[in-house]
Amino acid sequence: MSTITNLSLKVPAGYASREVGLFLAQMDDQSRRLTEATRDITPEELAWQSKPGMNTIGMLLAHIAIAETWWVNIVLKRDPNAPLPPVLGIGVDDDGMPIPEGALPPANLAGKPVAYFDDLLVRARRYLKEASVSVADGELEREIERSRPDGSKRLINVRWFYYHLLEHYAGHFGQILMLRHLHRTAREEATERVAAKA
Repeated sequence: MSTITNLSLKVPAGYASREVGLFLAQMDDQSRRLTEATRDITPEELAWQSKPGMNTIGMLLAHIAIAETWWVNIVLKRDPNAPLPPVLGIGVDDDGMPIPEGALPPANLAGKPVAYFDDLLVRARRYLKEASVSVADGELEREIERSRPDGSKRLINVRWFYYHLLEHYAGHFGQILMLRHLHRTAREEATERVAAKA
């Protein structure tokens, strides 16, 4: 007898905009998949660097939560200077990114279990959802001007903000999966070297 796998995405109720609800449903599915992919991860693996100056999985998880909260403050709260600790318990720079060349990961993330990072991601998503409930379809065209470090300007609209949160999350999810693969390979190679010397 064949097994049927039902793959579907339901738009959640309770949002003024169905389109916003769909973005959030997609983000929640990415979160579900990331959670499933990291259940067996250890604090050691969360802090592992392929070499100094490279991001760790813990840094990426913290970064996802920080970026989600930071963008909500800019676009939906219209307060780009709002501090993040009241929402996350950590600040905008506490992910250690961008990491300087040759640097070790930030000490504040060392030894943290996956539950710590899960909590950051849950807090960020709750904040996004609370701020999104009343966003109407007409609001999706509202533009926000952002100055870049080089002095240039860019205009983004609220729809792009939701898209960016989704693609940002998915991109870093891919990096996390790759780092898990590299960590496994490094451990296997280390075990083989020890065995070869015995």
